[in-house]
Amino acid sequence: MSELSENPSLKEINAYKKKINWGDVPAIYQLASSSISDVDGILTHGFSSAYKQLFDKKNWNQQLLEPSITITGEENKTIKPKISLFHHISDRHYELHCYPIMYNERVLQSQNNNPHCPFIRWVPGTMQILFRLNSLVPFIVYTFQKGDKADYALIRYANQRVEELIELIDQSFDITDITGYSIAEFCKEIYSKHSQVQSSDGADKPENMEN
Repeated sequence: MSELSENPSLKEINAYKKKINWGDVPAIYQLASSSISDVDGILTHGFSSAYKQLFDKKNWNQQLLEPSITITGEENKTIKPKISLFHHISDRHYELHCYPIMYNERVLQSQNNNPHCPFIRWVPGTMQILFRLNSLVPFIVYTFQKGDKADYALIRYANQRVEELIELIDQSFDITDITGYSIAEFCKEIYSKHSQVQSSDGADKPENMEN
């Protein structure tokens, strides 16, 4: 493998990283890649996850979502559960958070058989964080400081995979809003700050997310 394909798989990126580094893959890359691999198979892995639980219609408040009859006698279409998503980036991890919507507001407390909640049971402690990419943030910072082509490819892959998982949610849910910095937006901020530092030092700009 001399070069990466236009849309490489995680397996291809890992193989390319190993090749260009003569088999010596840094631990920071391995941590990020392993976490991305876990999210990559979030729907196919046997273990349970908050993301998979979200799609369990047995926990949907069907009475709230059933078609209703208008005053003109017409039937409204089935309503999708309303949720809000939040890109949460800490000093180490990326997380996708989910909040049910009640009265046009995010639900922050536990709910049990609340007729106005889109879910029969909602426990923020186990259901709010849909998934986490461990150690992604320090890896992004590392990449913009001294990363190679495989590092940038891994970040692009992570961003693409998260966007695909959000699109899958959108097919079954009414997403009222998505807030917070996405991985791509966070990278743009890091790139901007890094470019400012390099400009003051008179150095060349690094390869960015778009190349």
